[in-house]
Amino acid sequence: MTRDRVTIEAIVGDITQVEAEAIVNAANSELWMGGGVAGAIKRAGGSEIEVEAMAQGPIRPGEAVVTSAGRLPPPIRWVIHAATMGPDLQTSEALVRAATASALARAAEIGAKSVALPAMGTSVGGFPIERAAQVMVEEAMRLRGGGSLQRIVFVLRDEIARRLFADTIR
Repeated sequence: MTRDRVTIEAIVGDITQVEAEAIVNAANSELWMGGGVAGAIKRAGGSEIEVEAMAQGPIRPGEAVVTSAGRLPPPIRWVIHAATMGPDLQTSEALVRAATASALARAAEIGAKSVALPAMGTSVGGFPIERAAQVMVEEAMRLRGGGSLQRIVFVLRDEIARRLFADTIR
């Protein structure tokens, strides 16, 4: 779907291999990269991403910081670490919403034309994927013109999740 000049879509895939300039890591407020999406990004892009992120932390849950993409393949240039949970590794609708908004704001600030987001808070945080789809798509739809952003892609782990996001986008 195109909203103003921003295309919003949902795909199944590996966020570390997606065609986007920036990818979002569903982070904790301390910015260490353990399991889930963070672990996948660290394995694919190198521990330098985590070192760079942790140098900017801790941050408040709901906030986001930007690092380089380490050794991730082009066109990925940046990793946006959006804190969907605190040190207790618990999340909520308010935190998923704030982290999504912060990630999209950081993407626009750095001049990214495209950004890829996972279903934030649904892995380690245990947040329901149905609510994540609703909240995250609402935040993506709030963009009016999107600044530099031309494409927002939700990168999901399976077809069921992709359908939830795609139906919400429609």
